[in-house]
Amino acid sequence: MKFTAEQIAGILSGEVVGNPMIEVCRLSKIEEGSEGSLTFLSNPKYLNYIYTTKASVTIVNDSFIPEHKITTTLIKVADAYAAFSKLLEYYNEVKHSKSGVEQASFLSPSVKHGENLYLGSFSYISDNVTIGKNVKIYPNCFVGDNVVIGDNVILFSGAKIYSETIIGNNCTIHSGAIIGSDGFGFAPNADGSYTKIPQIGNVVIEDDVDIGSCTTIDRATMGSTIIRKGVKLDNQIQIAHNVEIGENTVIAAQTGVAGSTKIGKNGMIGGQVGIVGHLIIGDNVRIQAQSGVGRNVKDNEIIQGSPAFGYNDFSKSFVHFKNLSKIVAEIKELKKQILNQKNGNNG
Repeated sequence: MKFTAEQIAGILSGEVVGNPMIEVCRLSKIEEGSEGSLTFLSNPKYLNYIYTTKASVTIVNDSFIPEHKITTTLIKVADAYAAFSKLLEYYNEVKHSKSGVEQASFLSPSVKHGENLYLGSFSYISDNVTIGKNVKIYPNCFVGDNVVIGDNVILFSGAKIYSETIIGNNCTIHSGAIIGSDGFGFAPNADGSYTKIPQIGNVVIEDDVDIGSCTTIDRATMGSTIIRKGVKLDNQIQIAHNVEIGENTVIAAQTGVAGSTKIGKNGMIGGQVGIVGHLIIGDNVRIQAQSGVGRNVKDNEIIQGSPAFGYNDFSKSFVHFKNLSKIVAEIKELKKQILNQKNGNNG
């Protein structure tokens, strides 16, 4: 899809300096610009690139006055960064403006859906599913029985939504994510084998949630695994059965949360964090990357380490750890001096 500089300026309420009819079809960084691309300049650190970029169009602040010859067409706006962000949102909307049901997909006759549905090829929508307005389901998705999907939801290719899952409005679920698979529930037997405990609960995802690629959220044994409003989950995260994650908490990649742990709102959890089951993690908690959490965490705590403890204490301890060999050597020397003194006194 191509846009002229004049069309883009109209969207951004900007002024064209250069060729208003020049066309662009993709976005780029200013230092990587090429013919047919659109970029922006807002950080003075990248000022030199405005004179060498091969991008066809560059968005700049309206205060920008070139000191040397430029070849790129300019669009002058009040705030180049904000304008480019607005353009990204517009581009994303256009890119995901598909609608209609493609061939070789299956939509059960019992499905109820709102207007402007897009269902990609080889997707399968099971019985008694309810789908809201403006939902985009890309190819090779699966949606199980009795699932409820709100308005403005996007399921990217290969997402799998198991039965009974409830998804709110304005959610995005990326490729390879699996929502509602069985929780890890097995009862040990006397002979060392295990008997599977049926997982009859579901997953509830509230509004404005983003779920990254290959993230798995298990259904509850009973009741619901709950992802509250505004939560953002990175790629490759494991959320176990009956976990609850509070509003606006963000979790980075490769973190695992074991069963029945409750995480508060406005938390920030780094990558590769491991959290054991049945814990209470408070509000506004910060957990540094690669921490192992095996205790309840109070509101506003910042923790690090494995096992995790207070961030400030961890930092102080780590300084000592780096000097451990030196400290040991000093202790040995002190012991030697004390022993020599004792031997001297005895003599």
